[in-house]
Amino acid sequence: QVRLVESGGGLVQAGGFLRLSCTASGNVFSIRNMGWYRQAPGKQRELVAKITRAGVTNYPDSVKGRFTISRDYAKNTMYLQMNSVKPEDTAVYYCNVDTFPSTNSYWGQGTQVTVSS
Repeated sequence: QVRLVESGGGLVQAGGFLRLSCTASGNVFSIRNMGWYRQAPGKQRELVAKITRAGVTNYPDSVKGRFTISRDYAKNTMYLQMNSVKPEDTAVYYCNVDTFPSTNSYWGQGTQVTVSS
């Protein structure tokens, strides 16, 4: 079992930046891959960044070049650096991990990011 807590959300102007954090506790040794998702009003939850145990990252075109995902194993923490933010980035951002040997999935409660024009 893994517990995830996000932090770092808030209000930011377009063109600005934020850094989101996700700290894991519990059975952190079971964590395999980690990722950030977001859900805007009226839209489906979508992947914005993921990172594997090997450090391989993946981003959709909508955020590529602006967002960067990273993880600190010593601190059991994952980060999402958000640069050059746009109003369309406004959403609740969720931390997600999957585990091994069983592929369970765990979610944080989310942190609100609001980008003003």
